[in-house]
Amino acid sequence: MRCAVMGDPIAHSLSPALHHAGYAELGLDWRYDALRVGEDELTDAVAGLGPEWRGLSLTMPLKRRALLLTRAVSDRARLAGAANTLLLEDGVVVLADNTDLPGAVAAVRERYDGPVTTGTVLGGGATAASTGLALCELGATSVRLLARAPERAAATAAAIAAHPSGPHVEVLPLTGGTVVGEVVVSTVPAAAQDAGLVARCADTAVVFEALYEPWPTPLAASVGADRVLVGGLDLLVHQAVLQFEMFTGRPGPLEAMRAAGVRELGSRRPG
Repeated sequence: MRCAVMGDPIAHSLSPALHHAGYAELGLDWRYDALRVGEDELTDAVAGLGPEWRGLSLTMPLKRRALLLTRAVSDRARLAGAANTLLLEDGVVVLADNTDLPGAVAAVRERYDGPVTTGTVLGGGATAASTGLALCELGATSVRLLARAPERAAATAAAIAAHPSGPHVEVLPLTGGTVVGEVVVSTVPAAAQDAGLVARCADTAVVFEALYEPWPTPLAASVGADRVLVGGLDLLVHQAVLQFEMFTGRPGPLEAMRAAGVRELGSRRPG
């Protein structure tokens, strides 16, 4: 059986290392590849897959386009307006799902058991929508988006506002916007994390940095022992475990997959 992660760029992805570690742990003779596929190429790329294909993980910029590939869309993917997971049978897509949302919830709860009443998300794309919804799942009744281009964050704001809990959602510019709440989630590039932004995040109990490379980002590096840091690898592993279970029908070996991610990242860093 075959699976893959698709996106552009894709060479940096840790997903092959994680899934192959899971296969090895459970003795599965499966293959998982990284395929460079652009947004306009997704439909044809998926249509060309054979019956041996069981699942696809999707990253930028494919998560919203993926919803157009099937009428079978999970509630959480429909709510987020994005799918990072496609389940296939005989090479045909039978479900579009979103494991980023529950993966983000699990990643936070693994490291922080305190209250979440309000949160801030830096960014306005598909990952911002999933993590913003995750804040709502964790109890937030108000979510603030700080976006580099607020006018392009309308779809993300609408997705979060549609959560069944009916949260209050507002969108402000990333530059100068105040960070509020117990948790701040960053989905913006490391290059956008200037000293002013890092300083505005200093009062949150939890910093959730969705990136895992480069690491540490300026925001992640600012977190001391008195605060909680949730990293992009935490998110990646928890959502990958859920994908693994969907694709194989077997429980995902969390610690084996996490260890593979740590090893792979370590091999890429100097020293």
